[in-house]
Amino acid sequence: MPRPRAQSSSRRGQGVLASLPYRGAADDIDLDATIEVLAERPVPEDEDIIVRDRIRSTRAVVLLVDVSGSSKGERLTTSAAAVGALAGELERDRLAVIAFWSDAAVLLEIGAPVRPFELLDQLMRIPARGLTNVAFPLQLAAEQLARSPERDSRVVLLSDCVHNAGPDPRPLAAALPRLDVLLDTSGERDVELGRELARSGHGTLHLVRDFHDVAPAVTDIFRDR
Repeated sequence: MPRPRAQSSSRRGQGVLASLPYRGAADDIDLDATIEVLAERPVPEDEDIIVRDRIRSTRAVVLLVDVSGSSKGERLTTSAAAVGALAGELERDRLAVIAFWSDAAVLLEIGAPVRPFELLDQLMRIPARGLTNVAFPLQLAAEQLARSPERDSRVVLLSDCVHNAGPDPRPLAAALPRLDVLLDTSGERDVELGRELARSGHGTLHLVRDFHDVAPAVTDIFRDR
């Protein structure tokens, strides 16, 4: 499979190993590439030393947060933790946030500036209400990703997956580049549907009991990505 193309907004870290001019960070010298450069420049500069380092293209991620009638109390804290964890993880990437119940609301458009405190305030102001329609936010997520040029794009769903309104969400999950599921197990939940959504979306399922579990799960989702 072709590797993601490194874009101008790429940053170092986990990702594709590449040969780059030395800029004071990496210390794994690419001897062959460096010798080629030094053969043409008898008085080398620091950047004539070529090192091996990892670069990663920017990502586009849509977070779907369940605020249906079952999402009360501790679940709201878990939702807030998910927004905070992703805002921190994707500080230099492109993030969209969609809250959903039987309907849905886009709290942050893809690529818009991420202001975590404003996002959390918007989220906490939405009353827990209605049934749970998992299909509709998946459709909105696909529309958000279609507006973003990043090849590394995915959706993260935080929900109990008790889908009781709208059409079958599985076909919509299968149409996404990747869907990872954070399944809240603090109350009523449908683990089997969560597992099927993650499988259909070529992603992973992570069970979260409370807000303490969110950050480790987010780290696992984006590990080596």
